[in-house]
Amino acid sequence: MLRVGSKAACMACRNLVSTHMGVRYPVPLQKLHPLSRAIHHRYLGNTNPQRSPHRTAARYFTSMSRLPMRPPKPSPGSGGRSYQQQRNFWVARLAARLLKLRYLLLGTAVGGGYTAKKTYEEWKELLPDFSEYNWVIPDFIWELSEQIDLDKLAKALPEMEEIAKLLPDLDKIGENFTFLKSLLSSETSGDPPLKATDSSAAATQDASDKQYKKGLLGELILIQQQIQRHEEEVRRAAAANSARPPPPEPAPSPPPNPSPLQQKRKSSDKEKIDQLQEELLRTQLKYQRMLERLEKENKELRKVVLQKDDKGIHQRKVKKSLIDLYSEVLDILSDYDANYNTQDHLPRVVVVGDQSAGKTSVLEMIAQARIFPRGSGEMMTRSPVKVTLSEGPHHVALFKDSGREFDLTKEEDLAALRHEIELRMRKSVKEGQTVSSETISLSVKGPGIQRMVLVDLPGVISTVTAGMASDTKETIFSISKAYMQNPNAIILCIQDGSVDAERSIVTDLVSQMDPQGKRTIFVLTKVDLAEKNLASPSRIQQIVEGKLFPMKALGYFAVVTGKGSSGESIDSIKDYEEDFFQNSRLLRDGMLKAHQVTTKNLSLAVSDCFWKMVRESVEQQADVFKASRFNLETEWKNNYPRLRELDRNELFEKAKNEILDEVISLSQVTPQHWEAILQKKLWERVSTHVIENIYLPAAQTMDSGTFNTTVDIKLKQWTDKQLPHKALEVAWETLQEEFARFMAEYKGKDQDDIFDKLKEAVKDESIKRHKWNERAMDSLRVIQHNALEDRSITDKPQWDAAIQFMEETLQSRLKDTESVIRDMVGPDWKQRWLNWKNRTPDQHIRNETKNELERLLKLHDDHTAYLANDEVTTVRKNLEGRGVEVDPALIKDTWHQLYRRHFLQKALSHCNLCKRGFYYYQRHFVDSELECNDVVLFWRIQRMLVITANTLRQQLTNTEVRRLEKNVKEVLDDFGEDMEKKTQLITGRRVQLAEDLKKVREIQEKLEAFIEALHKEK
Repeated sequence: MLRVGSKAACMACRNLVSTHMGVRYPVPLQKLHPLSRAIHHRYLGNTNPQRSPHRTAARYFTSMSRLPMRPPKPSPGSGGRSYQQQRNFWVARLAARLLKLRYLLLGTAVGGGYTAKKTYEEWKELLPDFSEYNWVIPDFIWELSEQIDLDKLAKALPEMEEIAKLLPDLDKIGENFTFLKSLLSSETSGDPPLKATDSSAAATQDASDKQYKKGLLGELILIQQQIQRHEEEVRRAAAANSARPPPPEPAPSPPPNPSPLQQKRKSSDKEKIDQLQEELLRTQLKYQRMLERLEKENKELRKVVLQKDDKGIHQRKVKKSLIDLYSEVLDILSDYDANYNTQDHLPRVVVVGDQSAGKTSVLEMIAQARIFPRGSGEMMTRSPVKVTLSEGPHHVALFKDSGREFDLTKEEDLAALRHEIELRMRKSVKEGQTVSSETISLSVKGPGIQRMVLVDLPGVISTVTAGMASDTKETIFSISKAYMQNPNAIILCIQDGSVDAERSIVTDLVSQMDPQGKRTIFVLTKVDLAEKNLASPSRIQQIVEGKLFPMKALGYFAVVTGKGSSGESIDSIKDYEEDFFQNSRLLRDGMLKAHQVTTKNLSLAVSDCFWKMVRESVEQQADVFKASRFNLETEWKNNYPRLRELDRNELFEKAKNEILDEVISLSQVTPQHWEAILQKKLWERVSTHVIENIYLPAAQTMDSGTFNTTVDIKLKQWTDKQLPHKALEVAWETLQEEFARFMAEYKGKDQDDIFDKLKEAVKDESIKRHKWNERAMDSLRVIQHNALEDRSITDKPQWDAAIQFMEETLQSRLKDTESVIRDMVGPDWKQRWLNWKNRTPDQHIRNETKNELERLLKLHDDHTAYLANDEVTTVRKNLEGRGVEVDPALIKDTWHQLYRRHFLQKALSHCNLCKRGFYYYQRHFVDSELECNDVVLFWRIQRMLVITANTLRQQLTNTEVRRLEKNVKEVLDDFGEDMEKKTQLITGRRVQLAEDLKKVREIQEKLEAFIEALHKEK
């Protein structure tokens, strides 16, 4: 291949060569661009004169032509220099080959790495996202991996030799099994089916031995299987012996004496059988103790994990437990059922039994705490108690409506909890009743507690005793049936084992509710007393096998709940129960199975049954509430399309805000408005007293001095006794009327009629609670007394205002008096002709009396206010002369009204004269026949009204409105806490429909959340 040499390279080609390469070597011409290569050779000149110009030119412009692979022969004149050039060219070519090989290797490595990375990314994308399945592994497992040092844990584990010491002597047990098997096979050698069973059992035993050869768990399973096979073989042998027909009875003959060898063999066989049974029992007990030890260690470990979790490991995501979600649904349903008749078919464990059968004790054993009040023979459970059991780091209990936690490890908290439950039970029972259907909701948490919801019902009784309501028995039956008729409720039937089974009442009730026994678990309590008292222990076996009672059940259990002492602890009761069943012949003789005894096995079985029922029925119940929600929403849309769905509490809050706004509006009333209303209402209240008891008596006097003296005395008496009370009454009534007026005005804008009852009740209760400040009365009395003592009218406008006030008052009184006289005498001649009305006989007599008295007033214009007796006689005789019989009392009554009218007419005319009397007043009416003391009296009254109204207004705006607002808030707060009050005051189908919608939605949402959590737990 032709290379660019030192002579052949031009400046253009030399510039194309990189000057900063690590190894310098000539660039091949073929590496150049074709156009650059053509231009280069065009201007280079002919370096080979032997080649023809035509051929050279063709190579100039042909990009497809190739240079010769071998270099041209050197010219003769080159000599050694051409040899050195050729040797340098070979070295450069070798270096280029080596460098090319290195870059090929490097490129291959880079390309291969990129290809491998790309292939890995493609495989990674094909794999599923396992992060979505992290919920399968509990959170505490991930945290344990961070918290626990596995190396230390591995070192802390015991060696296999130490574990082997804990295991029983399997060789000895095998020898005993072989001996027992040979003994049984020798006794039943004529029974081929039994032999076949033995051979198959042996084959099964060999297979299981091969399967569980290694490990502690395998040894334990082997022991359990061997015990079960031994029990099965003994049972089959006994059945074969009982099925064998008895031999015919031979003729009576003296029994042969057995030989000493046979007796020795029989005694040795019996001893071996007893020894074998004792060995089996010890092995089973040892196995049970090992399991308990492992469970205890597991419980402690779970407690530590839960405590760490409780301290904040999971603060990032706070979740409620599954059983808490389910319990919330049941709590909402219990409140919902109280107001609306719905079908609640969600599962719960219903605990029923006769009184004093041990229901409460069984619940306490399951809850692992003595939480219920106790009494000897007395009814303690007076209402249903819903107990939600769940697992937690601390053993605590709390009520649904209370935030207090009771520490169940402390005796004082346990006593307080029992006392609180008893108080709540007695509070729920209405007067005259013994039991209540109101449910008390309680939650119990603790390590190792099985998750479930139990309802403890009052014990079924057969006779109503003294002190009980007459319907107590029927009420208990109805409450029990209401809970048991739920098709998904698990019935935990408690039967007292220490009494005769024939005395049981609850078994008949349970068999009626669940005749097939598909959801009933039977529990026999006080088995220790039953074993002592019963002459035939097989009766207990009949009970737990379901052969004695007519009822059927899913499972039968026998438990012991202590020795009957209320001071026993749960741990001591557990120890006593375990010791009893370990030493009881009921287990030793095979009358009871190991899984049928102890409250621990019972709680496990009840929990499994409960969650199975929940998983089978909860989605169906969610669909039922979904359909109910649709029906309620449809009803709301059709009846109330433009209204929001506000329940009773939301409506109460809305009404509360409106009422508070109306109370606040009272503080925005202007002072002028308050004073005008107070002045007007106060004068309406006291005007009658002023005219009748002050002005009229004083006007009967002959001179101004007597007039003023009479007025001063009567005003002083009035101020000391009546006026302050009347003023405060007027102020309080004014405040009430303004409050009611603001409510009415607000109602006119956009008021909901559903609030009318509530607002009226709030107004009445607030007014009832409001009390005026008593100290204000004393200060008001002083102010009014000072105002009435002032007689100095300073200017003409005040005089004119007093004249106007007097004139308006007298005209109003005159109008009222004329109206009274018209009613007394009947219609006049115009009304009789126009309206066809006639006077009654009494009105006719009064009309004649009026005419006679008017003639008397015309004759004596200055007559006094009272008629003399001779004047009464004269009037009566004159009327009798005209054929009118009249009573003197009627004459005096008629005279009173006529004289009143006459006096008011004269006072009005005198008032008109006094309009020009301010000048004479300033001169104290000296050298003047005009006296206007009555004008001064009305000015004093008017000024007292103004000052009193001003004082009352200040007290209203500064004190009483705020106190009223405070009272209204207190009343609203009290009503808000009283649900019964709200139910009475906010009623209607609209309210009930909104309440039902809210409850159904809440129940459905809770159920959906619970179902989602339930699926995740699966």
